[in-house]
This record gives sequence, C-alpha cells and structure tokens, in this order.
Amino acid sequence: MTEPAPSEPLHPRLNTLATGVRCRCPRCGKGPLLRGYLTIRDRCPVCDLDYGFADPADGPAFFVMSVVGVLGMAAFMAFEFTVHPPTWVHFAFTFPLLAAACLLILRPFKGWMVAEQYVHKAAPPEFESVGKHGPF
Repeated sequence: MTEPAPSEPLHPRLNTLATGVRCRCPRCGKGPLLRGYLTIRDRCPVCDLDYGFADPADGPAFFVMSVVGVLGMAAFMAFEFTVHPPTWVHFAFTFPLLAAACLLILRPFKGWMVAEQYVHKAAPPEFESVGKHGPF
C-alpha cells in the first residue's frame, strides 16, 4: 500500500449524507460546496479540492420531483378527500406548498449527490474501441 506524499494532507472519509445535506466540501467537510443557490464552486476555499469531478446534472431534480411528487400527491389526495376544499384553495396553498418543498430540498440533494460522486470517484466515461467495427 502506498502512502500519500508528506506534503499532501490525509483526509478521512466523511459521512456523505451529513456533508451533502449541509452543502459542505466532501473532502474536508468545512468549505462551502455551492456558490449561490445551486452553482457548484470551482474548488474548496478550505482544502483546495477541485470540484471538476462534480456533475450531478439533473439527478437531484429528478429525485426531488419523485419524492415530493409521491408524498405531495398522497397529502394532496388526503386533503382533497377529507376536507373537500374549493379549487382556489389548491391553487393558493397546495401548489405553492409543493413548489416550496421542491425548492427547499433541491440544494441538500445536490450536495449529497456531489458528495457521493466524490466518495465513489466518479469520472466522465471513457470509451475505447476494441477494433471489431472499424478503426473507431
């Protein structure tokens, strides 16, 4: 087993859920991961980790919409079948509540997915031709 270079600090593996939900650096757990609401920083200001590996794409949005969609629709139907509110109540309260729930948990989901990418050493796919279908 090779040891890290003496100048390179050793960072223990952190809990991805804890660092992700707090939107902190997946390596040191101290530096901020995001700049603004959803923009990933270029690097960690504390440990200088390059965030070039981080590309969660639409994953966080998909999971957030799925979770809020299932739970929100269950709550929506329970509210509809028990209270029978007029339609304007749904437009005024239920739909904005669903949108707010999506916006509230989108940032922690993105932080968690970036932390998982770091721990699992996610990298862009590299393809290699095996020579069976031409020179490519």
